[in-house]
Amino acid sequence: FFFRNPNSFTVIMKLAILSLLIGSAAAFAPSVKPARTTALNMAFEGELGAQPPIGFWDPLGLVADGNQSNFDRLRYVEIKHGRVAMLAVLGHVVTAAGIRLPGSIDLAGDVPFTSIPTGLKALSMIPGGGLLQLFAFIGILEIFVMKDITGGEFVGDFRNGFIDFGWDTFDEETKLQKR
Repeated sequence: FFFRNPNSFTVIMKLAILSLLIGSAAAFAPSVKPARTTALNMAFEGELGAQPPIGFWDPLGLVADGNQSNFDRLRYVEIKHGRVAMLAVLGHVVTAAGIRLPGSIDLAGDVPFTSIPTGLKALSMIPGGGLLQLFAFIGILEIFVMKDITGGEFVGDFRNGFIDFGWDTFDEETKLQKR
Protein backbone atom coordinates (compact mmCIF):
# COMPACT_ATOMS: atom_id res chain seq x y z
CA PHE A 1 0.00 0.00 0.00
CA PHE A 2 3.05 2.34 0.31
CA PHE A 3 3.95 2.07 -3.35
CA ARG A 4 0.61 2.79 -5.02
CA ASN A 5 1.76 6.30 -5.78
CA PRO A 6 5.00 6.45 -7.86
CA ASN A 7 6.02 9.66 -6.09
CA SER A 8 5.91 7.97 -2.67
CA PHE A 9 8.21 5.22 -3.99
CA THR A 10 10.73 7.83 -5.16
CA VAL A 11 10.59 9.63 -1.82
CA ILE A 12 11.14 6.37 0.10
CA MET A 13 14.09 5.42 -2.11
CA LYS A 14 15.66 8.85 -1.66
CA LEU A 15 15.24 8.58 2.12
CA ALA A 16 16.79 5.09 2.10
CA ILE A 17 19.79 6.33 0.12
CA LEU A 18 20.16 9.35 2.41
CA SER A 19 20.09 7.16 5.52
CA LEU A 20 22.70 4.84 4.01
CA LEU A 21 24.96 7.81 3.25
CA ILE A 22 24.59 9.18 6.77
CA GLY A 23 25.28 5.75 8.26
CA SER A 24 28.39 5.26 6.14
CA ALA A 25 29.67 8.72 7.04
CA ALA A 26 29.43 7.76 10.71
CA ALA A 27 31.99 5.03 10.06
CA PHE A 28 34.61 7.71 9.39
CA ALA A 29 33.79 9.88 12.39
CA PRO A 30 36.56 10.05 15.00
CA SER A 31 36.04 7.95 18.08
CA VAL A 32 37.29 8.63 21.57
CA LYS A 33 39.89 6.10 22.70
CA PRO A 34 41.18 5.96 26.26
CA ALA A 35 44.88 6.68 26.67
CA ARG A 36 46.89 3.53 27.41
CA THR A 37 50.30 4.97 28.09
CA THR A 38 51.86 3.47 31.17
CA ALA A 39 55.39 2.91 32.36
CA LEU A 40 55.03 -0.81 31.60
CA ASN A 41 54.11 -0.17 27.96
CA MET A 42 57.11 2.11 27.59
CA ALA A 43 59.64 -0.24 29.23
CA PHE A 44 61.21 -1.38 25.94
CA GLU A 45 60.68 1.69 23.72
CA GLY A 46 64.44 2.35 23.67
CA GLU A 47 65.41 -1.21 22.66
CA LEU A 48 67.06 -2.03 19.36
CA GLY A 49 64.36 -2.64 16.76
CA ALA A 50 61.72 -0.29 18.18
CA GLN A 51 61.06 2.00 15.22
CA PRO A 52 58.64 4.82 14.54
CA PRO A 53 55.75 5.07 13.94
CA ILE A 54 54.86 1.87 15.82
CA GLY A 55 57.69 1.85 18.36
CA PHE A 56 57.92 -1.25 20.50
CA TRP A 57 55.21 -3.66 19.30
CA ASP A 58 54.03 -6.45 21.58
CA PRO A 59 50.55 -7.39 20.34
CA LEU A 60 50.26 -10.46 22.59
CA GLY A 61 51.49 -8.64 25.70
CA LEU A 62 54.26 -11.17 26.35
CA VAL A 63 56.46 -8.60 28.07
CA ALA A 64 53.77 -6.22 29.29
CA ASP A 65 55.07 -6.64 32.85
CA GLY A 66 58.42 -5.04 31.89
CA ASN A 67 60.48 -8.12 32.82
CA GLN A 68 63.91 -7.59 31.19
CA SER A 69 65.05 -11.23 31.47
CA ASN A 70 61.83 -12.44 29.78
CA PHE A 71 62.35 -9.84 27.02
CA ASP A 72 65.98 -10.97 26.51
CA ARG A 73 64.96 -14.63 26.32
CA LEU A 74 62.24 -13.89 23.74
CA ARG A 75 64.66 -11.79 21.69
CA TYR A 76 67.26 -14.59 21.86
CA VAL A 77 64.69 -17.15 20.63
CA GLU A 78 63.49 -14.79 17.88
CA ILE A 79 67.03 -14.27 16.59
CA LYS A 80 67.87 -17.97 16.72
CA HIS A 81 64.70 -19.05 14.91
CA GLY A 82 65.12 -16.25 12.38
CA ARG A 83 68.59 -17.55 11.54
CA VAL A 84 67.29 -21.10 11.20
CA ALA A 85 64.52 -19.85 8.88
CA MET A 86 67.07 -18.02 6.73
CA LEU A 87 69.14 -21.21 6.43
CA ALA A 88 66.00 -23.18 5.49
CA VAL A 89 65.14 -20.71 2.71
CA LEU A 90 68.72 -20.84 1.45
CA GLY A 91 68.60 -24.65 1.42
CA HIS A 92 65.35 -24.60 -0.54
CA VAL A 93 66.71 -22.10 -3.07
CA VAL A 94 69.88 -24.15 -3.59
CA THR A 95 68.00 -27.42 -4.12
CA ALA A 96 65.38 -25.76 -6.33
CA ALA A 97 68.24 -24.48 -8.49
CA GLY A 98 69.24 -28.10 -9.06
CA ILE A 99 72.38 -28.09 -6.94
CA ARG A 100 72.60 -31.46 -5.17
CA LEU A 101 75.20 -33.46 -3.34
CA PRO A 102 76.88 -36.21 -5.35
CA GLY A 103 76.07 -39.83 -4.54
CA SER A 104 73.19 -41.45 -2.70
CA ILE A 105 71.39 -40.70 0.52
CA ASP A 106 71.36 -44.37 1.55
CA LEU A 107 74.20 -46.88 1.86
CA ALA A 108 72.68 -49.26 -0.71
CA GLY A 109 72.78 -46.53 -3.36
CA ASP A 110 69.08 -46.89 -4.21
CA VAL A 111 68.12 -43.24 -3.63
CA PRO A 112 70.46 -40.74 -5.32
CA PHE A 113 70.36 -37.14 -4.08
CA THR A 114 69.30 -36.02 -7.57
CA SER A 115 66.02 -37.97 -7.25
CA ILE A 116 64.95 -36.20 -4.06
CA PRO A 117 62.46 -33.36 -4.74
CA THR A 118 62.55 -29.95 -3.08
CA GLY A 119 60.40 -28.81 -0.18
CA LEU A 120 58.35 -31.03 2.11
CA LYS A 121 58.13 -33.78 -0.52
CA ALA A 122 61.77 -34.53 0.25
CA LEU A 123 60.86 -35.91 3.69
CA SER A 124 58.98 -38.81 2.09
CA MET A 125 62.08 -39.81 0.10
CA ILE A 126 64.54 -39.87 3.02
CA PRO A 127 64.92 -43.31 4.64
CA GLY A 128 63.84 -43.66 8.30
CA GLY A 129 67.41 -43.86 9.57
CA GLY A 130 68.24 -40.67 7.70
CA LEU A 131 65.31 -38.84 9.29
CA LEU A 132 66.47 -40.04 12.70
CA GLN A 133 69.97 -38.71 12.01
CA LEU A 134 68.55 -35.42 10.75
CA PHE A 135 66.41 -34.80 13.83
CA ALA A 136 69.22 -35.94 16.16
CA PHE A 137 71.58 -33.45 14.49
CA ILE A 138 69.03 -30.65 14.88
CA GLY A 139 68.59 -31.59 18.55
CA ILE A 140 72.35 -31.50 19.14
CA LEU A 141 72.55 -28.06 17.51
CA GLU A 142 69.64 -26.81 19.61
CA ILE A 143 70.98 -28.14 22.92
CA PHE A 144 74.74 -27.71 22.59
CA VAL A 145 75.71 -25.34 19.76
CA MET A 146 73.10 -22.60 19.32
CA LYS A 147 73.48 -21.32 22.86
CA ASP A 148 74.66 -18.05 24.26
CA ILE A 149 77.14 -19.74 26.62
CA THR A 150 79.47 -16.89 27.47
CA GLY A 151 76.85 -14.18 27.74
CA GLY A 152 78.22 -12.36 24.71
CA GLU A 153 78.07 -8.65 24.04
CA PHE A 154 74.35 -8.71 23.20
CA VAL A 155 71.39 -11.06 23.08
CA GLY A 156 71.88 -13.43 20.14
CA ASP A 157 75.69 -13.26 20.19
CA PHE A 158 76.43 -16.93 19.46
CA ARG A 159 80.17 -16.49 18.86
CA ASN A 160 80.94 -17.81 22.35
CA GLY A 161 84.53 -16.61 22.06
CA PHE A 162 85.12 -18.83 19.03
CA ILE A 163 84.49 -16.97 15.74
CA ASP A 164 84.97 -13.23 15.39
CA PHE A 165 85.17 -12.29 11.66
CA GLY A 166 86.46 -8.85 12.66
CA TRP A 167 83.59 -7.89 14.98
CA ASP A 168 85.97 -6.48 17.59
CA THR A 169 87.46 -4.06 15.04
CA PHE A 170 84.12 -2.22 14.51
CA ASP A 171 83.21 0.92 16.43
CA GLU A 172 80.08 0.91 18.61
CA GLU A 173 77.91 2.69 16.00
CA THR A 174 78.81 0.15 13.31
CA LYS A 175 78.15 -2.74 15.71
CA LEU A 176 74.72 -1.32 16.54
CA GLN A 177 73.91 -0.88 12.83
CA LYS A 178 74.97 -4.46 12.01
CA ARG A 179 72.98 -5.98 14.85
